[in-house]
Amino acid sequence: MADQKAAPEEGTGHAARQMALVFVMGVALTLAGLLIAPPGDRGAVIVIAAALLALAAGTWLFPWERFDPRLPLVLCLPVLGILGYCTLAFEGSSVGTAPFFMLLFVWVGLHFPTTAVLAMGPLTALAYVVPLAVDDRGAVVVIGATLFVPTAMAVGALISRQVNRQHRARETIQRMERWRAALTATLAHDVRSPLTSVQFALETLDEDGDVLPPEQRHAIIASALRQTNRIRRLATSLLDAERIDSRGLHLDLRPIRLHAAVEDAVSYLTAPVGMAVDPDLTVRADPQRLEQILVNLTANAIRHGAPPIIVSAEPTTGGMVAVHVRDHGPGVPEEKREALFSRFSSADTSPESVGLGLWITRELVRAHGGDVQHSPADPGTRFTFTIPAA
Repeated sequence: MADQKAAPEEGTGHAARQMALVFVMGVALTLAGLLIAPPGDRGAVIVIAAALLALAAGTWLFPWERFDPRLPLVLCLPVLGILGYCTLAFEGSSVGTAPFFMLLFVWVGLHFPTTAVLAMGPLTALAYVVPLAVDDRGAVVVIGATLFVPTAMAVGALISRQVNRQHRARETIQRMERWRAALTATLAHDVRSPLTSVQFALETLDEDGDVLPPEQRHAIIASALRQTNRIRRLATSLLDAERIDSRGLHLDLRPIRLHAAVEDAVSYLTAPVGMAVDPDLTVRADPQRLEQILVNLTANAIRHGAPPIIVSAEPTTGGMVAVHVRDHGPGVPEEKREALFSRFSSADTSPESVGLGLWITRELVRAHGGDVQHSPADPGTRFTFTIPAA
């Protein structure tokens, strides 16, 4: 449901123990009522106080954190039962129980979705309006109680929606803070390290370039170029991440021969990649983004896997094409699989990686209307992405 939320950040136990404190307050008020209760009603008042005290103790001690966050909603049932009994049993108690019904709606609104508040309406009518009507308290009292129920529902719903908006705002701020911290850490590490290498290469060439053998000069220049390419890849990845977050991806979709696209993509790589793609298989994709997807996945297989590395493809149901990139290496450790497609993933410990490649790959594939997933290949790893057929 759109507005579903768990209890506030204190946790499920906080919501339940908050209700336990309400039960304790009910015990105190009930015992205070002994001072004005008729002698014939005092036994019932003591029973109600004992029931509330037992509920308070059980609610406080129960391990709510082990269960579904919505479980504390069951506390509404005994509360409604006790309030309904008080409304029916004690003359004039309709005024005394109304604030407790309202408090119940406030509690539900603070900790649960609007649908839970709305579901409380019929139950509250049974516990409040029906006893008044059965006891023949008069048309004015019954009508007033009937109008009170939607008012209490509206209050609870407003609180629930407001809490839900604040919850979403906090999540957005926390997500931005995580992105900022990760970006800062990435820039500090992944830019400083290659820049240091490039600076060292330039200083070496400047001081000793004339006396160095040609093969050593070429090795230093090649090292500097690799580090500059690393910075370029980082800049490209960060720009892609910013586009995905802020403006979304704009695709230039057109029919593309998949065999030719794979052939072009693997030509940029330093290791041989096998192909098993039907030359007539055509997909509908953005050429540059499809190339980026293929390069990311095959480069990942080269970096972490072992030969042979094979790209294959096959039509699937629903007008899609499944493209597989498989290596024959050690595979991805089970404890790192969940983080594979996360932003700044810790699953990729290679110094050449910035932890954005697989996350961007997934976003690019999803922008085309497909998805990407990992599966063990025994031996090795297989990444499969789907993309619409032309």
